[in-house]
Amino acid sequence: EAIALGLVAHGGTATGVEVWDKDPENNTRLIAETFREAGRIAQDHGEFIVAEGEICWGGMHSWRENVKLLELVNMPGVVGYQADMAHSMLFVLGANAEKDRILPRDFDWSDKAALDAAYHKVGDALRPWTLDFHVAQNDGTTFGSGDHEKTGRHCQIDDPNGRLDVPRHAGYWLRDDKGELTKKMHHICWDGCMFPNAVMETQETWNKILGAMVKVRDAHGWRE
Repeated sequence: EAIALGLVAHGGTATGVEVWDKDPENNTRLIAETFREAGRIAQDHGEFIVAEGEICWGGMHSWRENVKLLELVNMPGVVGYQADMAHSMLFVLGANAEKDRILPRDFDWSDKAALDAAYHKVGDALRPWTLDFHVAQNDGTTFGSGDHEKTGRHCQIDDPNGRLDVPRHAGYWLRDDKGELTKKMHHICWDGCMFPNAVMETQETWNKILGAMVKVRDAHGWRE
């Protein structure tokens, strides 16, 4: 997913929520064992593993299950969380994990304070494990095609339906609960995998996303 100071390996559980939910305890234990072995290999090579929390990955489909999994792996600094702003926002809606919903089903998106509080709760829970960060925007909807579980729908960074104030909400991941920079991330990324080629081949797309990333850097960047 990204190369920086040391190598970052991106991981997922590669199983859907429905399959995982048939035996949650044992399935999470098996995932943790797999991540732990991957972590040992990464550690031997000066690398680290980040698990991208998405509502489509069984065992990583809610903010609470992600914390549970990473605590079970118990390799802080080696096996951690990849905070994609868009995917992580979906946790507040409890998509694929109703019991871990933070905002009500009939949530009014004009209530910015409630969204901020809910998203901050997710950030507070997962920030201690966060080793990699994706700038992203989301309109609060989900999408799934074929056999793929529904997952967060990325939208373009300037989409008028975007629910995130990207530079400000990035701080929920890049700053601690006292507002101080965590200085854990040596780079930031943008994930373009959910966009068609026509979008990716347009210069304006890159101008806008790089502009947003510069705003995040200006608000939360640091130098060694």
